[in-house]
Amino acid sequence: MPSTTRLLTSIASAAACLCAAQAALAQSAPIPAEQRYPVTPAQRATASQVAQAGVPLSELAPNAPDSYTVKGGDTLWDISGIFLRSQWRWPELWGMNLDDIKNPHRIYPGQVLYLIKADGRARLSTRPGSGSEPGTVKISPRTRYESLSDNAIPPISLRTIESFLTESLVVDQATLDRAPRIVTAQEGRVLLSRGDRAYARALSAETPDATPLTVVDGRSTSYRVFRNATPLRDPSTNEVLGYEAHYLGKANVVRSETRREGLNAKGEKISEIVPASIDITAAKEEMRVGDRMLPEPPREFTNFVPRAPQGQQSGQIVSVYGNAVSFAAQNMVVSINRGKQHGLEPGHVLALLRESNIVTDTTDSARPAIRLPGERNGLMMVFRTFDRVSYAIVLDISDAARVGDRFVNP
Repeated sequence: MPSTTRLLTSIASAAACLCAAQAALAQSAPIPAEQRYPVTPAQRATASQVAQAGVPLSELAPNAPDSYTVKGGDTLWDISGIFLRSQWRWPELWGMNLDDIKNPHRIYPGQVLYLIKADGRARLSTRPGSGSEPGTVKISPRTRYESLSDNAIPPISLRTIESFLTESLVVDQATLDRAPRIVTAQEGRVLLSRGDRAYARALSAETPDATPLTVVDGRSTSYRVFRNATPLRDPSTNEVLGYEAHYLGKANVVRSETRREGLNAKGEKISEIVPASIDITAAKEEMRVGDRMLPEPPREFTNFVPRAPQGQQSGQIVSVYGNAVSFAAQNMVVSINRGKQHGLEPGHVLALLRESNIVTDTTDSARPAIRLPGERNGLMMVFRTFDRVSYAIVLDISDAARVGDRFVNP
C-alpha cells in the first residue's frame, strides 16, 4: 500500500507539472492565425443578453434533454439542434452557457451540458442545477491522458469540405489568361509527377507585362497547378461569374525566369529566353505542358461560426458537386451566385427554397398561368467565398436541391 500511495502521488505530481507547463506554454506562445476564431460584436451582444435572461422555453427544441454529454464527432451545429429549434441560432446556445464557456469554440468531448429551467426561461450550464446544496462527492485517484492537439468540437463537420478549402479555386478571366504555364519538362517527358523537374513561364506575346516567375530572397515560391478551368454561369442570366480551376498539385519555383545574351546559328548576338525551373512537390493528378500555375493563397482559418447574414441575401445554386449528380442532398457541396461583392462571409447560413412551379388556375374561366411561391426546403452554410461565387454545404434538406434553386435569408 505505501508503494501504491507513493506511485499515485508521483503520478499526480507529474500531471500537475505537465498541466502547469501546458498553461505556461499556452500563455507565452502566440496563437496561430487559423486558431483565432472570429466572434462578431453582434454575436457577443446577443450571447451576453441571453446569458442574463436565458431563452424562452418556447425556443427550445421539442425534445430538448435535461443534459447532454458531448461526444467525439459532435459539431456545434448538432448540439444547437439538440437544445434549440433553429440550429443556426448559435449565439443563443453560447449565451445560455456564457458563464462557463468563455470561448464558444472550446467545447470538448466528455463535457456534460445541463439544461436549467426556471421562471419560463432556460439556460445551459456545465454544472447541474442551481440553488441546491452540493452533496457528498466521492473521489479517488485516477490518471487521464489526452492529445495535446486541439480537440475542441467544430461548428460543422470539416471532412466534406476539406478539399474545397485546400484545393478548389475560382478566378476571373483576366487572372486565368495571365496565369503562368508549364512550357516543357526534362528529357521530353510528357507527364509530370511528384519529384520531377519542369520549366515554366509567365511572360508571353499575349502577356508581355506579366510579372516573371522569381525566387524571392533566395527562397523558392509556391504555386498550385491547375487545368481545365470550367466557367460558372449564372442560372438566370447565363453570365460567366468566374472560372473554377481543376486542381492538379503543387510546384515550387527554384530558379527565376530570366533572359540572357546568346548566339544564334549565324553567330549573331540574341536575347535568349530562360524559363523558370520548377519542382513538382505534390501531385493529385499527373501534370503536363500547358497546365497553369497560380500563387499559393494564404491559409484561411478552417472553423466557422454559423450565423444569419446581416443584410438581405437571395440568389441561386450554380452547380452541385459529386459523382455525376444533379441533385444536392445533406452534406453535399454547391456553388452559388453570390460572393464577397454581395456581402457573403464564411459561416453565413441561408435558407433553400423549393423550385417555384407554374400551374394553371382551373378555377378561373380565363385559365391564367400562376407561379407558386417557393417553399422552404432546407439550410446551407457558406464556407468559402470568392468575388462573385461562393461554396456552401447543405446542412438540412427536405427534398433534394438542384441547379437553379433559390436561396434567401434563414
